[in-house]
This record gives sequence, C-alpha cells and structure tokens, in this order.
Amino acid sequence: MKLKFSIVMMCAALSLAACTNPDRFGNGGEAGADPFANGAGAGGAGSASDPASPAYFQQAVGDRVLFAVDQSSISPEGRATLDAQAVWLLQNADYTAVIEGHADEQGTREYNLALGARRADAARAYLVGQGVQASRLQVVSYGKERPIEVCSDEACYAKNRRAVTVLAGGLTS
Repeated sequence: MKLKFSIVMMCAALSLAACTNPDRFGNGGEAGADPFANGAGAGGAGSASDPASPAYFQQAVGDRVLFAVDQSSISPEGRATLDAQAVWLLQNADYTAVIEGHADEQGTREYNLALGARRADAARAYLVGQGVQASRLQVVSYGKERPIEVCSDEACYAKNRRAVTVLAGGLTS
C-alpha cells in the first residue's frame, strides 16, 4: 500500500513539475511575452491578418453586398465591395467562389428564390466584368430560406437582402 501511495505521489509531483516550465511557450519565460511570437496563432497563415486567407477576405475585403427592396441592381457601396473582391480573387487565383443570393422574408418562396438568383447573378456578372474568370464563380439562390436576422422589421429585412461570396478551394498545404 505504501508503495502504491509513493508511486501515485511521484506521478502527481512530476505532472505538476511539467506544468510549471517557464519556457513552455518558447518566450524565455518573460512575463508579458507574446506566446504567439513564433508565428503560431495570430498573424499566421489562414488568420484574418493573412491577406491570402479566406478569413481576411471575409473580414477585411467583405463577403457580402446588400440590396434594396425587390432589387437586384448593385448599389455604389456594393460595387466598392465587389471591386475589392475582384482584386482579391485576381491575386488569389487558387480560390473559387460560390455566390449565394438571399432575400428577406416578404413575398412567396418562389418569388424570393428567383430574386436571390438575380442578385447572385448580378454579383457574378460584376466580378466577371472586373476580370475574374467566369469558371471560378458559381451561383446559388436560397431565397428567404437562410436569414441571418429573424424579425419583422426593416432592420432585419435589410440584412437579409444580400449576395454573399463564399470561398471554396484554395491552398491545401
């Protein structure tokens, strides 16, 4: 019994000692040192600060264009977002994209599916006009089936009238 107790205590002591290594993150144990300074985590490949990453595309470039009620024409703000998307897509040729068309909850399912398709097609046509290869862009309409806001007021409706560019493919390394 004494031997088992000694073994358990030694294992516990070794486990605790392993947890108190001041250099376990490679920063020399300095207080306040950045644990991600070795390239892992923030700023690494695939993060929002990596200009070639989908996270950067979504957050810095912008992945959505909003539309007015019953419209599929692109606003000046939408053109600015699509211009930035086109530049990114031209610089990152390994990516393809699916452009999702959405509508608010007003109207019939069929009408909103058609409206979502027109919105996605308008965004795709704009990107193609900016030099992005048509073969890299697909469209799909969800109509009113995938709202990002659910309520019955204009603030929600406005967020749901959109075309969203979703990246696919990309680097596999």
